Amino acid sequence: MKIYLTIAAVALVSVVLSCKKDRFPHNGKDRGNNFPPRRVHFELYTKENFGNDNKNIFFNLFMRTERRTIFDSALAVMKVNEIPDSLHRIIIDKWVPGNDTSRLAVGFTYRIENVGISWYLEEFSAGDTVKLLKYSFK
Repeated sequence: MKIYLTIAAVALVSVVLSCKKDRFPHNGKDRGNNFPPRRVHFELYTKENFGNDNKNIFFNLFMRTERRTIFDSALAVMKVNEIPDSLHRIIIDKWVPGNDTSRLAVGFTYRIENVGISWYLEEFSAGDTVKLLKYSFK
Protein backbone atom coordinates (compact mmCIF):
# COMPACT_ATOMS: atom_id res chain seq x y z
CA MET A 1 0.00 0.00 0.00
CA LYS A 2 2.90 2.33 0.79
CA ILE A 3 4.28 1.90 -2.73
CA TYR A 4 0.93 2.92 -4.26
CA LEU A 5 0.82 6.09 -2.18
CA THR A 6 4.37 6.95 -3.22
CA ILE A 7 3.56 6.38 -6.91
CA ALA A 8 0.37 8.45 -6.61
CA ALA A 9 2.24 11.30 -4.90
CA VAL A 10 4.99 11.31 -7.56
CA ALA A 11 2.38 11.24 -10.33
CA LEU A 12 0.45 14.12 -8.77
CA VAL A 13 3.57 16.25 -8.35
CA SER A 14 4.63 15.47 -11.94
CA VAL A 15 1.25 16.49 -13.34
CA VAL A 16 1.12 19.72 -11.34
CA LEU A 17 4.65 20.75 -12.29
CA SER A 18 4.38 19.81 -15.98
CA CYS A 19 1.05 21.51 -16.79
CA LYS A 20 2.22 24.75 -18.39
CA LYS A 21 0.29 24.65 -21.67
CA ASP A 22 -0.43 28.38 -21.87
CA ARG A 23 1.67 30.12 -19.32
CA PHE A 24 0.13 33.42 -20.29
CA PRO A 25 0.21 35.77 -17.39
CA HIS A 26 -2.24 38.53 -16.65
CA ASN A 27 -3.54 40.33 -19.78
CA GLY A 28 -1.37 38.32 -22.15
CA LYS A 29 1.87 39.89 -20.91
CA ASP A 30 4.77 37.48 -20.76
CA ARG A 31 6.81 37.73 -17.58
CA GLY A 32 9.89 37.09 -19.72
CA ASN A 33 9.77 40.44 -21.53
CA ASN A 34 8.77 43.98 -20.59
CA PHE A 35 7.00 44.90 -23.82
CA PRO A 36 3.30 45.81 -23.84
CA PRO A 37 1.03 42.82 -24.47
CA ARG A 38 0.04 42.25 -28.11
CA ARG A 39 -3.25 40.88 -29.39
CA VAL A 40 -5.06 40.17 -32.64
CA HIS A 41 -8.76 40.92 -33.07
CA PHE A 42 -10.11 38.54 -35.76
CA GLU A 43 -13.46 39.27 -37.47
CA LEU A 44 -15.02 36.95 -40.06
CA TYR A 45 -18.19 37.71 -42.03
CA THR A 46 -19.54 38.04 -45.56
CA LYS A 47 -21.44 40.63 -47.57
CA GLU A 48 -22.37 38.06 -50.22
CA ASN A 49 -25.47 35.85 -50.48
CA PHE A 50 -24.41 32.20 -50.58
CA GLY A 51 -27.95 30.91 -50.08
CA ASN A 52 -27.59 27.88 -52.37
CA ASP A 53 -24.03 26.89 -51.49
CA ASN A 54 -24.13 23.89 -49.13
CA LYS A 55 -20.45 22.92 -49.36
CA ASN A 56 -18.53 22.56 -46.12
CA ILE A 57 -15.94 25.22 -45.36
CA PHE A 58 -13.11 24.84 -42.84
CA PHE A 59 -11.61 28.07 -41.42
CA ASN A 60 -8.37 28.34 -39.45
CA LEU A 61 -6.96 31.35 -37.63
CA PHE A 62 -3.20 31.66 -37.48
CA MET A 63 -0.21 33.77 -36.50
CA ARG A 64 3.21 33.16 -37.98
CA THR A 65 6.68 34.63 -37.49
CA GLU A 66 9.21 34.51 -40.32
CA ARG A 67 10.32 31.09 -39.09
CA ARG A 68 7.40 29.31 -37.45
CA THR A 69 3.68 29.19 -36.76
CA ILE A 70 3.00 30.37 -33.21
CA PHE A 71 -0.80 30.03 -33.28
CA ASP A 72 -3.08 27.86 -35.40
CA SER A 73 -6.68 27.19 -34.42
CA ALA A 74 -9.57 25.68 -36.35
CA LEU A 75 -13.09 27.08 -36.20
CA ALA A 76 -16.08 24.76 -36.28
CA VAL A 77 -16.91 23.44 -39.74
CA MET A 78 -19.80 25.29 -41.36
CA LYS A 79 -21.62 25.43 -44.67
CA VAL A 80 -20.65 28.27 -47.01
CA ASN A 81 -24.21 29.60 -46.79
CA GLU A 82 -23.87 29.74 -42.96
CA ILE A 83 -21.04 32.30 -42.96
CA PRO A 84 -22.55 35.17 -40.95
CA ASP A 85 -23.23 38.65 -42.27
CA SER A 86 -21.45 41.69 -40.83
CA LEU A 87 -24.11 42.21 -38.14
CA HIS A 88 -23.54 38.67 -36.81
CA ARG A 89 -19.83 38.30 -37.54
CA ILE A 90 -17.54 35.88 -35.74
CA ILE A 91 -15.20 37.81 -33.43
CA ILE A 92 -12.18 36.28 -31.70
CA ASP A 93 -9.56 38.14 -29.64
CA LYS A 94 -6.28 36.31 -29.17
CA TRP A 95 -3.15 37.33 -27.28
CA VAL A 96 0.07 36.79 -29.23
CA PRO A 97 1.64 33.65 -27.75
CA GLY A 98 4.68 34.46 -25.63
CA ASN A 99 4.08 38.15 -26.43
CA ASP A 100 6.31 37.70 -29.48
CA THR A 101 7.44 41.20 -30.53
CA SER A 102 8.57 40.35 -34.07
CA ARG A 103 6.73 41.09 -37.29
CA LEU A 104 3.93 38.56 -37.78
CA ALA A 105 1.73 37.32 -40.59
CA VAL A 106 -1.81 36.92 -39.25
CA GLY A 107 -4.90 35.74 -41.02
CA PHE A 108 -7.34 33.10 -42.09
CA THR A 109 -6.85 29.99 -44.15
CA TYR A 110 -9.86 28.17 -45.48
CA ARG A 111 -10.68 25.04 -47.41
CA ILE A 112 -13.92 24.49 -49.27
CA GLU A 113 -14.81 20.85 -49.72
CA ASN A 114 -14.15 19.64 -53.30
CA VAL A 115 -13.06 23.16 -54.35
CA GLY A 116 -9.68 24.04 -52.85
CA ILE A 117 -7.66 25.99 -50.33
CA SER A 118 -7.12 29.74 -50.00
CA TRP A 119 -6.08 32.32 -47.43
CA TYR A 120 -6.26 35.92 -46.33
CA LEU A 121 -3.11 37.43 -44.76
CA GLU A 122 -2.16 40.75 -43.21
CA GLU A 123 1.03 41.97 -41.60
CA PHE A 124 1.17 42.69 -37.86
CA SER A 125 4.14 45.04 -37.66
CA ALA A 126 6.77 44.68 -34.96
CA GLY A 127 6.09 47.16 -32.19
CA ASP A 128 2.33 47.38 -32.80
CA THR A 129 0.24 46.17 -29.89
CA VAL A 130 -3.17 45.58 -31.52
CA LYS A 131 -4.05 44.21 -34.94
CA LEU A 132 -7.62 44.45 -36.25
CA LEU A 133 -8.13 41.79 -38.90
CA LYS A 134 -11.50 42.09 -40.65
CA TYR A 135 -12.15 39.56 -43.37
CA SER A 136 -15.20 39.75 -45.61
CA PHE A 137 -15.39 36.35 -47.30
CA LYS A 138 -16.17 36.48 -51.06
